[in-house]
Amino acid sequence: MPLFNLPDLMARIEPQARLIGLDPGARRIGIALSDVGRRLASPYTTIHRAKLKHNAAEIRAIADEQGAGGLIIGLPLGEDGKFGPAAQAARDWAHAISGATGLPASMWDETLTTADLHEMLVNEADMSRERRAAVIDKMAAAKILQMALDSSQK
Repeated sequence: MPLFNLPDLMARIEPQARLIGLDPGARRIGIALSDVGRRLASPYTTIHRAKLKHNAAEIRAIADEQGAGGLIIGLPLGEDGKFGPAAQAARDWAHAISGATGLPASMWDETLTTADLHEMLVNEADMSRERRAAVIDKMAAAKILQMALDSSQK
């Protein structure tokens, strides 16, 4: 399935369908959900990175249960904004997960999202390393999704 720019993705899905935000990492995939009005993103869960077929089934089950019609997937551009090997790998995965779930997808720049969240959780929430590890991926997915939602409201 092709990847869409954000306005085209929004036009393709039903008006009350939620969006799923994904922050794919090497070991875990953070998942967030929008509200039905697509104004607010909330952390949802984290799943372990496994074979594509298994992860696609997990994501599809969440979409079916929560009434989601599309995916926003983090795009790890370099700090200089350039498209490098990590971004290419993420784009390849986005194509594959979109096709395997049957859900249209768009990608959104996630540069420094996880690093910013780590800093906030250490400095402001005073969270332990173990607790941060348990929440960071789904919080990053929510931040990515919220940035995309905010952009689409303009």
